[in-house]
Amino acid sequence: MIEYVPDVDELRRDGPSAGLGNGRPANGCALEKPLRILIADNNEVVRIGLKSILEDHEGWEVIAEADNGKDAIAHASKARPDVAIIAFALPLINGVEVTRQIRTRLPATEVLIFAAHESGVLVNEALHAGARAILLKSDAKGVLLAAVASLAVRKPFFGGKLSEQLLQTFLSQSGNRDSELSPRERTVVQLIAEGNSNKQISNVLNLSIKTVETHRAAAMRKLDVGSTAGLVRYAVRNRLIDP
Repeated sequence: MIEYVPDVDELRRDGPSAGLGNGRPANGCALEKPLRILIADNNEVVRIGLKSILEDHEGWEVIAEADNGKDAIAHASKARPDVAIIAFALPLINGVEVTRQIRTRLPATEVLIFAAHESGVLVNEALHAGARAILLKSDAKGVLLAAVASLAVRKPFFGGKLSEQLLQTFLSQSGNRDSELSPRERTVVQLIAEGNSNKQISNVLNLSIKTVETHRAAAMRKLDVGSTAGLVRYAVRNRLIDP
């Protein structure tokens, strides 16, 4: 199991890595630069709660918020946070694809995936996308703080209620058919399940309608479904959207 849970003494001893700020250095003086955090979740109550918890920690600052995946990518590109907390089930562009794009554009930004449910597919795809921490929304406050503190010193965190069996799904590279969809195909399926037309999807993703149709057809072929309803069932089953 890949797991790293820093304790308070270790964090105080090691201090933050270059360019990141969290807590206090050994001399007790406040760091000049705060740890800059982005939160992306479509639930306003969740965002408010996360912000309150995070900003109660000295030296941490929430510098951007988003309620959908497209805005999360845009805010991250502009604000360049040290840590991004990204919900797995985001509207428009799902959390895994958001993670992939943030890590590609901003390799110095660490990403924590925040999920409502355990899922082997989630762990597999989140790690492939570049997430370095995965938590459940039911995890305790202390687990969240430990995860962010770990990312602040550029160390991964996989703890809380995520079991070793889920991480083993990633390490063993299981041949689950769900993972055969490309990131773009999964995003198109999510948008279809959210009720968007091909034209609306093309506008959201800046793709031609023909390209959207190609991704849609490829997804239907890979999933062996013959209708939009089949794609919606896939999206619900894999929690790309809330049922």
